[in-house]
Amino acid sequence: MAIVSFVGAGPGDKDLITLKGYRRLAAADVVIYAGSLVNLDLLDYCKDSAEKFDSASMTLQDIIDAMAAAVNDNKSVVRLQTGDFSIYGSIREQIEELKKLNIEYECIPGVSSFLGAASSLGVEYTVPEVAQSVIITRMAGRTPVPDKESLKSLAQHQTSMVIFLSVQGIQKVVKELREGGYSETTPATVIYKATWPDERHVTGTLADIAEKVHQAGIRRTALIMVGEFLGDQYNYSHLYDANFSHMYRKKQTTDDKH
Repeated sequence: MAIVSFVGAGPGDKDLITLKGYRRLAAADVVIYAGSLVNLDLLDYCKDSAEKFDSASMTLQDIIDAMAAAVNDNKSVVRLQTGDFSIYGSIREQIEELKKLNIEYECIPGVSSFLGAASSLGVEYTVPEVAQSVIITRMAGRTPVPDKESLKSLAQHQTSMVIFLSVQGIQKVVKELREGGYSETTPATVIYKATWPDERHVTGTLADIAEKVHQAGIRRTALIMVGEFLGDQYNYSHLYDANFSHMYRKKQTTDDKH
């Protein structure tokens, strides 16, 4: 019997879909894709006979009905979602509805945009002795955020932070981060459509990033990255340090070097 495959499309670049995701997409009889977010060039991987549905104008029930009809006809279905669907992907509700109908499904992860953004900038979120944790969050909007997860509350940790779905309120974001504990000199970058051909990024600090983003005209489809991992401070890790031993390598001595 056919199943539904949830496939993470990657952050934008059509080559950043996983090989397993590509194979499912290339073989699919029906593809339901998030048209407002997914790079449409990915649909070039589909076979000519594949039926394609843009979920941007569909309700949850429309999506489930399309999936169920296809599976009942023994057609394989790919639900193509932006980035990796485990972050702001809204797949839980789809999976729960499929369970009610006893429709089998699988989940094939993708590359999240926050990972694509780090690669585009050539940065590491977890710099030794600078930051060893990453907070992924969003500002409250039409979808509320629990009070204990407010930006002001999370900012108290002053670690690496990636803020989704919030660039339209960049001034409020900065205000809450400052009130929570980040200094005005904390590095910040806003990256628009990471890994897409029209990617842009704006770099500054919490003192000026809001104004720079406003001047750049960035209003949506962007991530806000905040933290000292973006700055000039860094430390080498112990992993490749000749003076550090671990299970795969012994500490080098002076004699070892000659």
